[in-house]
Amino acid sequence: MKRYAGFRVMIVDDNENNLFSLQALISRHMDVEVLSAGSGQRAVEMALENPRIDLIILDVQMPDMDGFQTASMLKVRKRTRDIPIIFLTAAYKTDQFQKKGYEVGAADYLLKPIDDNQLINKISTYLRLIEKEREMTLRLEELVDERTRELKLAKTYLENVINHMGEALLLLAPDGTVKAANPTACRMLDYTEDDLLGMSIGDIFEEEERVQANAFMGTWLEALIRTGTLSSIEACFIAKDRRRVPILFSRTAIMNEQGEISDIICIAKDMTGYERVAD
Repeated sequence: MKRYAGFRVMIVDDNENNLFSLQALISRHMDVEVLSAGSGQRAVEMALENPRIDLIILDVQMPDMDGFQTASMLKVRKRTRDIPIIFLTAAYKTDQFQKKGYEVGAADYLLKPIDDNQLINKISTYLRLIEKEREMTLRLEELVDERTRELKLAKTYLENVINHMGEALLLLAPDGTVKAANPTACRMLDYTEDDLLGMSIGDIFEEEERVQANAFMGTWLEALIRTGTLSSIEACFIAKDRRRVPILFSRTAIMNEQGEISDIICIAKDMTGYERVAD
């Protein structure tokens, strides 16, 4: 049963009879597309012209540019360096020449006269490996795409939660500058998110205690480093028109791997219309 439809094999030999015999043999056992090159130079040109060659069967003993030189030229080019090469030779049979073949990038080295079954089995082995590698690559791409879709859905879900939550949310850098704001925060402050980005929290927020108000970033960071969270703080947002909006405020620190604060999450509930309960 023939196999490997869609694969492309290039055979290289300066002898036309050898090319014809090789092509007939391969075509008899496989559904691969066979390209023929009558010289090393032509083989290099064809390999660069064709976007995908899966395997090269390369005769070693050729005039002008022998198989070793041809393989070397193919291996130094990015487009062709990963194509497996099977050397065929009737003349270069010593271990020295076989070693040289592997050094210039041969995947295999077969001596002539070639046993037909041996050559077909070798070609099948390499095409099967390529087929498995492509299947693994395809599966990996599918897994990456699936994971990307999952992350996108999770991101969209989280964005929807943040955008529709009733509380204001501000994300601050450790120095107190605004990195992000949800729509509720923008409505409460009467700023666009672009307006808020880069503003200092001190420009839009105040605590009632003057001591805290004068140095709240220092107080925040010290407390956040100790506890990670400060919650239920009565304070005010300072809106764009300088209105004070009463809020109930909480702050949570996000730590990096070094144990340093990388971000501060601030959540504020609008307390307008609520009466404060006396202590």
